Amino acid sequence: MTRDIKLMAGAFVGMGVLHFVKPGPFERIVPKVLPRKKELVYASGVVEIAAGALMLNDRTRRLGGLGAVALLLGVFPANVQMAADVVRSRRAPRWYKAGTIARLPLQLPMIRIALKAARS
Repeated sequence: MTRDIKLMAGAFVGMGVLHFVKPGPFERIVPKVLPRKKELVYASGVVEIAAGALMLNDRTRRLGGLGAVALLLGVFPANVQMAADVVRSRRAPRWYKAGTIARLPLQLPMIRIALKAARS
């Protein structure tokens, strides 16, 4: 297993745990049209933890990588919502606004790593 897959798997597990420890920030970025924000945050946390854990094992890496791709695509609207909210905010510092916008295209290399995990 390559270092990038290990790092991404660890990040997925860590961020998934944060969905349970501090759900508030995640709830705020769920698109406004979606109901049951807390439940969606918990569900995405479970999927994130599972995908990360599955990527760490040779026998389950394919499933974990595919799950990670599905999750990244599924939560992209929340990332867009977060960027839109931050850009409209008068209180958010410029560096934070830039960071939330810059992270949107970073989904592509993450999807590439997840697909690499699925192929390995």
